[in-house]
Amino acid sequence: MGETKRILIVDDHPLICKGLALMITKKAPDIQVCGDADDVNSALETAASQRPDLMVIDIELKSSNGLDLVKALRTRHPDIPTLVFSMHDESIYAERALRAGARGYVMKDLPVEKLVEAIRKVLAGKLYFSEDVTMKILGKLVNVGHEEYEIPLNRLSNRELEIFQLIGQELKSGNIAKKLNISIKTVEAHRDNIRKKLLLTSNDDLNRFAREWSSHGHPVPPPML
Repeated sequence: MGETKRILIVDDHPLICKGLALMITKKAPDIQVCGDADDVNSALETAASQRPDLMVIDIELKSSNGLDLVKALRTRHPDIPTLVFSMHDESIYAERALRAGARGYVMKDLPVEKLVEAIRKVLAGKLYFSEDVTMKILGKLVNVGHEEYEIPLNRLSNRELEIFQLIGQELKSGNIAKKLNISIKTVEAHRDNIRKKLLLTSNDDLNRFAREWSSHGHPVPPPML
């Protein structure tokens, strides 16, 4: 495959980083994992020192968000492409990752061969998204203004979606504030905005919807008003 390419893995689970490094090396000897990181700050520092050819990034990081890292890298290191590798539903997150600057999105439940395929494609200067995501994005381009099939959670900003996910994990506002390093007042403001955007009438409805979404692993319609 030519010269060895160096990649950096960003994930807040050390075992996943080590396991991925072993599997990628086994499947693709020409791809070398040059390091790993678990949050935005350490990832930016390692990117600056290691100068990898590509970074593989999870969305949920230690005290930070992978999409924020993708945006930061696009500004600070525009020459380093990024590939999101996550357990989160691609129907919700893949398009957000693309808008943030990622060059591809791969679900963690896919075989490692798919990840290697995505890595090679992004290293070649191309995009890598599933056929479903590609068709969804193309469908939006040819149906501008037609939103009858809009997924409700697409109305949320990245920060609101992150908080919605934590609500689904049954975290209280104080715990969410601590995890995201923001004030409880800010969390409550986000909760209120989320509830309004999802057309929910109460915090109880929001909590129920978030738990249901989290347990299903995919978006479900909000209750009818």
